[in-house]
Amino acid sequence: MDKYQEKFMQKAIELSIVNVATGGGPFGAVIVKKGEIISDGTNNVTKKNDPTAHAEINAIRNASKKLKNFSLKGCEIYTSCEPCPMCLSAIYWANIDKIFYANTRKDAARIGFRDEHIYKELSTPMKKRMFPLIQVNIKDAKKAFELWEYKKDKVSY
Repeated sequence: MDKYQEKFMQKAIELSIVNVATGGGPFGAVIVKKGEIISDGTNNVTKKNDPTAHAEINAIRNASKKLKNFSLKGCEIYTSCEPCPMCLSAIYWANIDKIFYANTRKDAARIGFRDEHIYKELSTPMKKRMFPLIQVNIKDAKKAFELWEYKKDKVSY
C-alpha cells in the first residue's frame, strides 16, 4: 500500500472510530478520484433507522450527488471493513474501479455482524433459501420491460 492509499484508509478508519463515539456503527468509507477524497460515509443504520445506511452506500450516494453522475468510474473506495454483499453490489453498480478494505468480514462476525450468513445464502439454491422468492404476474410486469427495451432516449446503466 502506498502512502496515498494509507492516508485514505486512515481517513476511513478515523470515520469509523468517530462514528462509534457518536452513536453509529463501526464502519467508515471514503471515495477517491484522481488522488482526492470526493466523498465519505459512515454507518448510520441505527441513527436513521435505515438498514441500507451503510458507510459504503452513504459514500456512494454522496459521491454520485457531488459528481452528478450515477457512474463512479475512475474512483476508488476505501472502507474500514470488507464490504457486505449489499455494499459490494452497490460498488459494482456504481462502477467503482478498486476496493481497499481494512477489517475482514470474519472480524465483523466476531463483533456480532452477520454478513457471513448473507454470503452463504447467496450461494444457496433459491428453493433452499431462508426466504421464499415467489414470482407473480409475469405478463403485466413485462410491459415496463418492453417499454424500456424500445425507449429511444433511455440512459443505460
